[in-house]
Amino acid sequence: MSQFINDKEQIVTQAIDGVLRNHNGELKRLDGYPHIKVVTRADWTPTRVAVISGGGSGHEPSHAGFVGEGMLTAAVCGEVFASPSVDAVLAGILAVTGDPGCLLIVKNYTGDRLNFGLAAERARALGHKVEMVIVGDDVAIPDIPQPRGVAGTLFVHKIAGALAASGASLEVVAETASRVARHTASLGMSLDTCTVPGAEKEDRIANGMAELGLGIHGEPGIEQVAYSHAQEAIDLVTKRLEPCASHGDLVVLFNNLGGCTPLEMGILVDSLHNSRMGHRIRWMVGPAPLMTSLDMRGFSISLYAPTTDDLKSLKSEVGPGNWPGCRDVGNVEIAVLPEDIRPVPMDPSSHAPSQQLIERCCQVLIDNATQLNELDTKSGDGDTGSTLETAARALQRRLDTLPLADPAKLFHAISQELSQSMGGSSGVLLAIFFAAAGDTAKGGCGVQTAFSAGLERIKQVGGAEVGDRTMVDALEPAIASLGHGMCAAAKAARKGADATSQITRAGAGRASYLAAASLAGHNDPGAEAVAILFETLADD
Repeated sequence: MSQFINDKEQIVTQAIDGVLRNHNGELKRLDGYPHIKVVTRADWTPTRVAVISGGGSGHEPSHAGFVGEGMLTAAVCGEVFASPSVDAVLAGILAVTGDPGCLLIVKNYTGDRLNFGLAAERARALGHKVEMVIVGDDVAIPDIPQPRGVAGTLFVHKIAGALAASGASLEVVAETASRVARHTASLGMSLDTCTVPGAEKEDRIANGMAELGLGIHGEPGIEQVAYSHAQEAIDLVTKRLEPCASHGDLVVLFNNLGGCTPLEMGILVDSLHNSRMGHRIRWMVGPAPLMTSLDMRGFSISLYAPTTDDLKSLKSEVGPGNWPGCRDVGNVEIAVLPEDIRPVPMDPSSHAPSQQLIERCCQVLIDNATQLNELDTKSGDGDTGSTLETAARALQRRLDTLPLADPAKLFHAISQELSQSMGGSSGVLLAIFFAAAGDTAKGGCGVQTAFSAGLERIKQVGGAEVGDRTMVDALEPAIASLGHGMCAAAKAARKGADATSQITRAGAGRASYLAAASLAGHNDPGAEAVAILFETLADD
């Protein structure tokens, strides 16, 4: 997989320099590239306890991204997924440690423990006060003697950093950090592995599966489990976490492992609040990429039951902009819709043929959603099928409330529902189509006349004509042929839809922004949806 890198040997050094250039002189680094990669506060004077952490790179924004007032004093960075050297750690200690001493916060990996531990011994031999806290918050493997340190380490960074900033002694900072580390529990899940720069991606997680309890270095999880949706994933993770969580109200650090979209993270957070542990969650850090595993498409949840002082430390302001803050968790507040946009009550009426027709149309759109999305990826943003499916499901839910026996009122009711439930330009256009059809149907005309009026209105508003590569290419000939029966309309719609594959310059819609090469050989998804709909109805 291609990546935005230059020289593989300079990945970390160039990335660090990129971070430094964007921090307005608040951060600096020690000399000694490439072997010594240490980022420190530029304004630091060693009059308080220094807080130092670090480890392999690839977890950004950890660790350099959390250097600043109220958090880390320095971060010692290794190569991707590799511990920094003893000399690098020692350089970081010596650069920021004064008479108050320093605390090393180390994740429980062998390389980190050894290199930070030996550096601490050498610093002590030079007369410095150094304490080290090992974080092993990963609960993926029960009863393991040395659990891994993962994203829960950031609780320790934040609380220890706040105490140090307040002037607390090394003994108090170290004792508090150790307590927080002991009582923090974390667990991760991912749908895919990460891509190590310059290496082939390991493809070990099959479609429909997820990996539970994987580490932040891309190492395999404790097991692979079947995956179907976000709530199921959250329920499994919280079930494993619950026995390890301390009693009382909890703060959650919700970590994006690198590859989840903000949309997915929002869904996961909502699922967490609907889970078996939701009632215990009072505060949250994130969701955000905090301790990532390169581009891993997964998340981790870290739990901690804070004391009053801990909570004060977690909520205190800090310099690093990558820290998202610790916020109170609340309920979803719902405001009343403005009166002029509230749904107009309908007078429901029964008409079996109309109900069966709408049900069939809705099911056709639902069944073909994936196919239409795949087609839309060729010439759009890949959501045509999903958009139509959303509208279809909304109509299904409203069937019992529709005025099925009155075509004019029914068309207006469909227009109203589409305007509320169907996003994008297609939703607006179809809402306009049915509104105009409803206005025309009030005179008692037939469906073909009503639909022709709707077609003319959307052509006027949307600016599309036959040949512009939109749903009009299939809809206009289909409506024109309706007088000859549904089979004739279906054939006309299919001919119009297939013709769009030869139109390499769209005259309207999103496809008008695309190059000819992206359009050639692919039917317009809107036109294809119209053709599929008419073909299915013709077969019934």
